[in-house]
Amino acid sequence: MDPSSFSNPGEAKITGVHLDWTVDFEECAIVGSATLTVMRVQEDAKQLVVDSRDLKIKSVEDEDTKTALEFSVGERHDKFGSAITITLPPGTRAEEKVTVHYETSPASTALQWLTPEQTADKVAPYVFSQCQPIHCRSLAPLQDSPALKFPYTARVRVPPHLTALMSAGCSSVDAAAADTSYRTYEFEQKLPIPSYLLAIVVGELESRRLAPNISVWSEPSVVDKAAQEFVETERMLKAAEAVCGDYLWQRYDLVILPPSFPYGGMENPCLTFVSPTVLAGDKSAVDVVIHEICHSWTGNLVTNCKWADFWLNEGFTMFVQRKVEGALHGDAFRHFSAIEGWKSLSDCVHNAFKPGDPLTALVPDLTNVDPDDAFSTIPYEKGHTLLWYLEELLGGPAVFDPFLRSYLARFSKQSVSTEQFRAYLTEYFSDQRDKLDAVDWDTWLYSPGMPPYTPQFDDQLAWVCAELEKTWLTWQEGEECPASPSDLNDLNTKQIIDFLERLFLQEQPLPIFKLEAMARLYDMWQRQNCEIRLRWLRVCVKARWEEAVAPALQLVTEQGRMKFVRPIYRELHKWGGGVRQRAIDNFLAHEDEMMHVAAHAVLQDLQLQEHN
Repeated sequence: MDPSSFSNPGEAKITGVHLDWTVDFEECAIVGSATLTVMRVQEDAKQLVVDSRDLKIKSVEDEDTKTALEFSVGERHDKFGSAITITLPPGTRAEEKVTVHYETSPASTALQWLTPEQTADKVAPYVFSQCQPIHCRSLAPLQDSPALKFPYTARVRVPPHLTALMSAGCSSVDAAAADTSYRTYEFEQKLPIPSYLLAIVVGELESRRLAPNISVWSEPSVVDKAAQEFVETERMLKAAEAVCGDYLWQRYDLVILPPSFPYGGMENPCLTFVSPTVLAGDKSAVDVVIHEICHSWTGNLVTNCKWADFWLNEGFTMFVQRKVEGALHGDAFRHFSAIEGWKSLSDCVHNAFKPGDPLTALVPDLTNVDPDDAFSTIPYEKGHTLLWYLEELLGGPAVFDPFLRSYLARFSKQSVSTEQFRAYLTEYFSDQRDKLDAVDWDTWLYSPGMPPYTPQFDDQLAWVCAELEKTWLTWQEGEECPASPSDLNDLNTKQIIDFLERLFLQEQPLPIFKLEAMARLYDMWQRQNCEIRLRWLRVCVKARWEEAVAPALQLVTEQGRMKFVRPIYRELHKWGGGVRQRAIDNFLAHEDEMMHVAAHAVLQDLQLQEHN
């Protein structure tokens, strides 16, 4: 059972979906129907239970006979929404088709509606979805659990001057006729997907072709910059295929969303959603796209069956991503990326959570816990560390790479649990059963905090960062500054990030006289790369440098990516006093501009009460 879902797949489960939607920008609602193909798992099943949150259910009918079906909407749960219980047509047919007529709420947690003024080009409204982890229930009445997968088709009507895209192939587009105010798009996703991968975006969009099966989409003013930034996407996809096997999703398109998108990327099949913060101008942030490409196997084909097992999605994807980076840039780069991940894990465990927080376990207990509250670096980097450890334990990449491909093939198009992963690992490496039996699985999986193992990484790319860190740490006030404006000339963006993270992770903050010198020598206030700005601002705010407060508030206001927003708000909150209040006031003034998942997280970071 999935504790985050009301559904009853042990009795009746959805095996296919057809969506018929009209996107209404005036009402900020999607209006239409969902036709559900339902398989009776138990021959005498009388009911189908689906998840919902703030959906307005108008009617339910038997698709074949058009006969109305009885339904009830359960009491609203503050975390999980409401169960919709539908009485199935009488009889014991193995398969039924049920159509639910409904509309979404303007407050749908899955959708963000933007006015023209909130977009890059400021000429047309825009809407996009974010269903992971359990927000699909506020977009469509489905069994909203990653354990359940289904193919889907969709017919979507949008204003005639706008473009619609979905996590599916577009099978046809009908231009708006003279007597209608809509253009109709039809989509088909042939491979089964979990509900959280259902996705839609509608806006003033243009595309640029990067390869026969790859295009990048965005608003017109951004599309050429995006095409230049992601010009090597096909090379990345081929490198991922070499690690994971054939790419089964046919197309791999990307869409650059408005700044309020709360993630760096989202692996929606056929259409990766990307934050504009990834458009760094120097391709230094394209590892986000490599990550989302890798999800095409780890997550989209082989999916965690419940959110407590999220590491099976994200830990595997980080592991595969770094193998792909190693293939593209050399093994030293793979290790350098892993070093960055280890520091991020340490930062998360020690700064984002209280000591011993159960949500720092790799497989946390999420009973009556909103999966959004468990979202952190833990499943990504602690999961990656477990796989790195297992690879070393069992004989290195020469034996672990074939296992990885075998695992992905064995569970393709399925949802799996941590227990199933362990069982298959033991079966595959039956000749090394003694090593696997000696693994402290309980600590790895269920204990909070850092892993019971520290990897030994090749630090050749990190050495220069450590030396520069030492230069600044050993400089004493009154001495001539040993640093030079040329220090960063030979460092790439990721090495600059590593240098700044090292300074932040020091137990004692850097004195302000050093920060003033660093800002002057390295032009730190002029840098526009969001990854560098985040690290620099965290170092400055930790040191309680007043000059950093306004730029910090600017960063959390101009974009809504949680990777940047949450750490800054947490550091400003720790500062206390007037700075804490400025952070709270800034958040409350801009909360409505943020997507639900980000606003919900920052409310916790600022220790504010959720409000409706």
